Amino acid sequence: MRNGLYSVLAGSALAFALVFPGQATGQAAPPLAVQEVFHPNTPKPGVLGTPLRLDDVVRLAFEKSPAILAARYSALAESRKEPQARAFPDPSVGIGWMGNIQPFSVQVGDPASYRSITAMQTLPYPGKRKLRGEIAGKEAEAAQTEVEGVRRRLLADLKAAYFDYWYYERALQANQKNKDLLTKLSQIAAARYQVGKGLQQDVLKSQVELSLLLQRRTLLEQQRATAQARLNALMGNDPETPLPPAAEVEPAPLRYSLDELYQAARQSDPEMLRAQRMAERNELAVNLAQKELLPDLSVGYMYQQRPDLPDMHGMTFSVSLPVFSRTRQHAAVQQATEERISAEHSRTARQNQLYFELKEQYLAAKAGDQLLKLYAQGVVPQSSLALESSLSAYQVGSADFLNVLGTFNTLLNYETDYYREVANYQTALARLEALAGTGLTDAEPAGTSVHATPENR
Repeated sequence: MRNGLYSVLAGSALAFALVFPGQATGQAAPPLAVQEVFHPNTPKPGVLGTPLRLDDVVRLAFEKSPAILAARYSALAESRKEPQARAFPDPSVGIGWMGNIQPFSVQVGDPASYRSITAMQTLPYPGKRKLRGEIAGKEAEAAQTEVEGVRRRLLADLKAAYFDYWYYERALQANQKNKDLLTKLSQIAAARYQVGKGLQQDVLKSQVELSLLLQRRTLLEQQRATAQARLNALMGNDPETPLPPAAEVEPAPLRYSLDELYQAARQSDPEMLRAQRMAERNELAVNLAQKELLPDLSVGYMYQQRPDLPDMHGMTFSVSLPVFSRTRQHAAVQQATEERISAEHSRTARQNQLYFELKEQYLAAKAGDQLLKLYAQGVVPQSSLALESSLSAYQVGSADFLNVLGTFNTLLNYETDYYREVANYQTALARLEALAGTGLTDAEPAGTSVHATPENR
């Protein structure tokens, strides 16, 4: 598409040179449309290094992203809870004496006086520790899905920022070419006016158009600076860090149907997986709350040293009594049941929202694909024919300068519009990637199947 635009503009410049040979400067200038024109403030390839590739942006961002690191350490912390939940309660050990107030002293001649050591261990009812460990494991799995969710959101934001950054650079280059071309047209109009073949309004109109281009350039430079700062922030850089120009972006094909994306999203969406894990966790919590009605056993041992009598050994066995089950255990069962139902409804709500977001981005991508084809197959060729026609008519005096100026402006503006549509289309694909969990923004398939599950991806 880009080469096609350059070919059209090169042909238009050549036609101009034939219509107005040497009127502007007296020397033949190289075709403006095929020059790589950069604004002085735009970093050129080689000044700050090679062009900035999307893969490098993603790699650098993932290495330094605080959000991903926070999610990873949070998931790691959750995974540490499972062995804690499965562990036995800590045993207790005590020492004591009976007799004098002085520590560890006994009363002489009193057989009831003694020194003692005791140990106690609580044994939860069978199955409780296992359930607690499984609950902690489900919570760890839910936290792990959040890592994937953060990664996907960051990836989509990175790609959207990169495509915006790419667009504003290309728009500035198109603006510069437009300005150079209008400057040449203005010189031609002034030359024709000087020899009595043109109108002063042609010169004035060309100057107004040049001023509008400068105004637009100022806005584009501000927007490019904002896009660069956003990209730097997502990469973990200082906002003022200079970046080389973005590498060329080629529109990737939309390789999957909406139904295939729905299926992939159902299998891998982090929020749906999290809701599913929490529903499973709460089902286990219901079972644990019911088991809490069963008593735990405590076993104790005591050793007594008596000065005037033989040493004594003792054992104690005790069980917990759920006498407050109505306000504790039964309430816990109800709580866990309601949390399970809530998680199930959350999963359904997320699925509905997910389908909407997929449909929204899919329609945006399909519309963008159609617009890109329209530019390549219809708009640019038709604009080129209109430009050639206006040049021919201007040559024989049947068209005015404003008509030629307008057709030139239109054709060059379509180049900027094309770049905007490429960025929008690629951004829609990036959003679909985050929702469906499959690569879409590469020009060629990356080898990841849309039907892949989290386990085998």
